[in-house]
Amino acid sequence: MQDALATWHMGRAIYAYRTHPFHGRPLAQETVARWLKLTQSQLSRLEKGMAPEQLSKLIYWAATLKIPAELLWFKLPKQNVDTLDDVNRHEFLRAAVTVALTPGPLLELIGTLRSTPVPTTVGQEQIEEIRTAARQISSWDAAAGRGLVREAALAQVRYAVRLLDANATPRDKAELRAAVGFLSHSVGFTAFDQYEHDDAATLFELALGCAESSDEPHLRAKVLSSMARQSIWCGDSKAGLSSANRAFENSDRLTATERAMLHTTKARAYAKLGRVQETLTEIGWADDEFARSSPENDPAWMKYYDLAQHSGDTGHALYDLAIRGKFASEARDRLTAAVNGHTDAYRRSRAISGIKLSCLVMAVGDPQEAVSVADHALKDAVHLRSRRAEDDLRDLHGFASTRRSQPEVAQLTDRIEGLVAV
Repeated sequence: MQDALATWHMGRAIYAYRTHPFHGRPLAQETVARWLKLTQSQLSRLEKGMAPEQLSKLIYWAATLKIPAELLWFKLPKQNVDTLDDVNRHEFLRAAVTVALTPGPLLELIGTLRSTPVPTTVGQEQIEEIRTAARQISSWDAAAGRGLVREAALAQVRYAVRLLDANATPRDKAELRAAVGFLSHSVGFTAFDQYEHDDAATLFELALGCAESSDEPHLRAKVLSSMARQSIWCGDSKAGLSSANRAFENSDRLTATERAMLHTTKARAYAKLGRVQETLTEIGWADDEFARSSPENDPAWMKYYDLAQHSGDTGHALYDLAIRGKFASEARDRLTAAVNGHTDAYRRSRAISGIKLSCLVMAVGDPQEAVSVADHALKDAVHLRSRRAEDDLRDLHGFASTRRSQPEVAQLTDRIEGLVAV
């Protein structure tokens, strides 16, 4: 519920309330709509559409659901609101105040705020703070990805970079650079997911510089893998291969998990290029390395790479071959393992693998099964702010549109249209 409320979208908050495990089973839209004085179709549009902004309605819905005032992004009236006139009066007064607080004056106002001073000496305390911020940002991003979080994260990067000029012991200096690189990579990946590709490239370059200057081969491999994935996603698979191959330099210093990650990255690039044998070879090597993985030896940023992630990454590589009629069964098995293995902490990965699986089944299998797979993926997708997931949904819409004569498939296309512009 707190995650939903943090998006400032009442529809998402209502959806989170309806589907909360506390109820035993999800509350029907018709039931909750009746409480909120809405029709079922109005509530459906509210949950899936743009964030509602009419304050009187937000106040009424918040009061009806008894949402604690401290969790809201707007203020509730001090007294209970009993009539529409009362609501309108409060809204009028709030609007009168808001007129004076347009973005220009507000930016002027906060421009007087002082930046956090940088300490003259940096030690383990500051280094651990940066690492904690990086881990938290990665966790938020994996679960949903949020624009507001990214803005806060960029501020963290700016502050962390300023710390690099502070005094520190040689050992702490190296650890500080590695921590700043970890943070910069984490924020860079959120930018990549939101298609802020220039920002992502800048942050990845900063992270790579920090990794190389601190002689941190593990971070260097992770950053180059992300740079490769961005290139592949943007249609430059050859550049992606180049980054992945560069990451294999000094591969003997990497863990088995890291080498598995890099092989799957290369497999994705080869699959996009239509090079079947090289794709299969890289997947085979990735499987061999992953079988030798020892998670206790992996750095913090590799904790995400478990069996579900490995299945998803190799499944995504095989997907590009399967759509062309090759190895569809193996791709399905791996994507299914990814969907079943990912927890809520990795909701975005689960949703993307589920959407890919539905695309594949819709293209080469049973449309009814594809709809069933999509139903589960869409339950995750409604919580996401991921441009990559949105593009995958558009792909699914394209595959489904060719079979729209089937009622269930037509309903699926309508649901996708309610989530993204197609």
